[in-house]
Amino acid sequence: MRLENLIFWTYVILLLAGGLIGFFKAGSKVSLLTSAVAAALLVLTRSGIFEPVLAHKLANVIMAVLLVVFAFRLAKTKKFMPSGLLLALTILALAARNLLDG
Repeated sequence: MRLENLIFWTYVILLLAGGLIGFFKAGSKVSLLTSAVAAALLVLTRSGIFEPVLAHKLANVIMAVLLVVFAFRLAKTKKFMPSGLLLALTILALAARNLLDG
C-alpha cells in the first residue's frame, strides 16, 4: 500500500473515531454525524466516480473545511481532545497527502 493511501485511510478511521469520542463522551450527535458525513465524502473521492484530479481537489477541500471546523471547536472549547488532536491530524494528513502525491 502506498504511503499516501495509508495516511488517507488512517485519517478517515481517526476522523470517525473522533466523532465517536464526541458522541460517547459528550453525547454530541453533531460530532458523530459530521464525522460520518465527512468520512463518507472522503471515501467517495476514492471510489472512482470522480476524475482523479477532481477527486484529489475535492478531498483537499473537504479536509480544509474540517481543518476550519476543528480550529473553531478548539478555540471555543479550549480542550485538546478531540478537536485539537483532529486539527493536528488534519494538518498532517493534508500536508502529507499533497507532498507525497506531488
